[in-house]
Amino acid sequence: MSRQAGSSWSSWTLGKSGASTIEPPGSDLEDENFGSPRTFDPDFKGPVADRSCTDVLCCIIFILFIIGYILLGLMAWVHGDPRRVAYPTDSNGHFCGQKGTPNENKTILFYFNLFSCTSPSLLVNLQCPTTQICVSKCPEKFLTYMEMYFMYRTRENYWSYYSQFCKAASAKPVKAFTQLLLDDDCPTAIFPSRPFLQRCFPDFSTKNGLLTIGNKTTFNDGSGKTRNVVELRAAANGVNKILDARAIGMKVFEDYATTWYWILIGLTIAMLLSWMFVILLRVTAGFLFWVFILGVIGILAYGIWHCYQEYSKLQGKPNSHLSIYNIGIQTDISMYFQLKQTWFTFMIILAILEVIVIVMLIFLRDRIRVSIALLKEGSKAIGYIPSTLIYPVLTFIFLSICISYWAVTAVYLATSGTPIYKVIAPEGQCEHENKTCDPEIFNTTEIAKACPGAHCNFAFYGGKSLYHQYITTFQIVNLFIFLWLINFVIALGQCTLAGAFASYYWALKKPDDIPPHPLFTAFGRAIRYHTGSLAFGSLILATIQMVRLVLQYLDNRLKDAQSNISRFLQCCLKCCFWCLEHVVKFLNRHAYVMIAIYGQNFCRSARDAFNLLMRNVLKVAVMDRVTEFVLTLGKILVAGCIGILAFLLFTERIPMIVEGPTSLNYYWVPLLTVIIGSYLIAHGFFSVYAMCIDTIFICFCEDLERNDGSAEKPYFIAPTLHGILNKKQLVPQKQKE
Repeated sequence: MSRQAGSSWSSWTLGKSGASTIEPPGSDLEDENFGSPRTFDPDFKGPVADRSCTDVLCCIIFILFIIGYILLGLMAWVHGDPRRVAYPTDSNGHFCGQKGTPNENKTILFYFNLFSCTSPSLLVNLQCPTTQICVSKCPEKFLTYMEMYFMYRTRENYWSYYSQFCKAASAKPVKAFTQLLLDDDCPTAIFPSRPFLQRCFPDFSTKNGLLTIGNKTTFNDGSGKTRNVVELRAAANGVNKILDARAIGMKVFEDYATTWYWILIGLTIAMLLSWMFVILLRVTAGFLFWVFILGVIGILAYGIWHCYQEYSKLQGKPNSHLSIYNIGIQTDISMYFQLKQTWFTFMIILAILEVIVIVMLIFLRDRIRVSIALLKEGSKAIGYIPSTLIYPVLTFIFLSICISYWAVTAVYLATSGTPIYKVIAPEGQCEHENKTCDPEIFNTTEIAKACPGAHCNFAFYGGKSLYHQYITTFQIVNLFIFLWLINFVIALGQCTLAGAFASYYWALKKPDDIPPHPLFTAFGRAIRYHTGSLAFGSLILATIQMVRLVLQYLDNRLKDAQSNISRFLQCCLKCCFWCLEHVVKFLNRHAYVMIAIYGQNFCRSARDAFNLLMRNVLKVAVMDRVTEFVLTLGKILVAGCIGILAFLLFTERIPMIVEGPTSLNYYWVPLLTVIIGSYLIAHGFFSVYAMCIDTIFICFCEDLERNDGSAEKPYFIAPTLHGILNKKQLVPQKQKE
């Protein structure tokens, strides 16, 4: 591409001398590897107004997919029953605790033989291969069927207690042990348990550093075998793997009910703090940057100090030396905070983050000045178009709708159909395993005779209709379209903000030449003309993300069956697709800027953006990562400040200033909610900044290639920012001659 004399550069370095090389007048600076020469419209004054629809075919496909997605949701709503998620289901497919049923007062699911939950069939069927019934309470003591059978002769209350954990209660135990095993009417043994997620789990505890249950480390499992607590914990972990994340628990709900008012106050303060930082960036970007730096370093230092204090307090306390692995699954999560290992791990993580921040600050000190200049220019743009700060709210609403629709559709799909029962063998050695069966007549069939000990248990909800046969396919489609929509909403926001900020940049006299309502105009252009292009870019990204999810799913399901070579190859694939996703996100982001400016299709815009970035690769290296680092520090500072205030409030450390909630079960529940919510709010505000800086940078590179700084072709960028980014003012051709 031939450029005007003095208007371009062939290399741009940020060396110690700060010098840059200026190409001779009339030289061709276009690298043949980065596109053919481009011709510029001499009357270009900003985002093109005369546009046409782009990527129409992809737009039509996208609309058809949305219509199909709506129909899929309606079908799932007709066939699904969310009660099947709210209530545990026993081996006969009956709900535990459902009103109006015989199990109304039996709200907890009880496993006959928890040790069978370590069977390999668990990974295939996602069901523990043992009989499961609904009970009103969990066992509170050790007792085997044989012990109860003999003691019943002297005390009848033994059977009345034991019978509540059997399929059907009777006046007395009439079956011998061998017949009991064949009919599977009662468990061979019960042991102390407590309800967790509406299921009976072993009530583990620690005594003198040893894991125990009911003050025992070994016990009889009722079949003549002596078991230890470690085996039982492994079985409990196996059941926990197949539990859906259905309920947070009543204690967590109570904490939210108690602290919702304080959570809203914290999030409101986070919004005001983010807004204040955005305003201050326009005036004192350099000073505020150092506030970010020192604030983050201080917050991390406070976290390290607090973790060390907690670690020191636990020195010498009994059981504090245990590891997280030793105590296993605990319903009381506060037990994990009574371990030295927990606080030591937190302290190491915070120390590593502290070192990373300090090291990056040292090595990037020369490039931070460029980032500060861009932040100042971005602050001016946002100051002239303040409505851009409201747009993240619209994005949040769109994302919330997509997430809610996906979650509801997934639940209704998962609960569609009638109960399906499968043959499950505890030992996993039955040729009929995983076949469909009827629990009413199973004991009289040939399968029961061929596979002693096999059960006909509830597996899932399904049916024989065409709809039910493709439930799994519908779930995959539901997930893929969800990813597509999420990426489309993000792309729409990026293109809209890019169009608004491009209108600011290409206004020669700011703010007089900025068109009215630039954000609304850019949003209308993106929806009317470029829905297909945005859908095309988001489709590529959604496809990559879907592949990554499939790889992660296979890794989780086949983790124990993989060889070292297969694990290595899978790790390589996951790493490659992770890198590919981030590269595509980067290119898409800049392609949307080109779409917002020129109104061309996605492929053309992506190609032009890539070529432009390659011609300015050194500028990209300086600008992109450093600016992102600065904005990330701002997000961490906002979340950290609000997090410290919330921590002091919820742990009652500042009763003299303000009295917070005093009856929390887990203070970390509202604390994490406030910290994550504050970070997301700060991310919403600072993401506008990030998009503004990206747009200004792309426009700046285009500006350098279009204009030469003369009176006929003046630069649109501010002179101060031009001097910092280009490192040397360009000399017009006549002066050089």
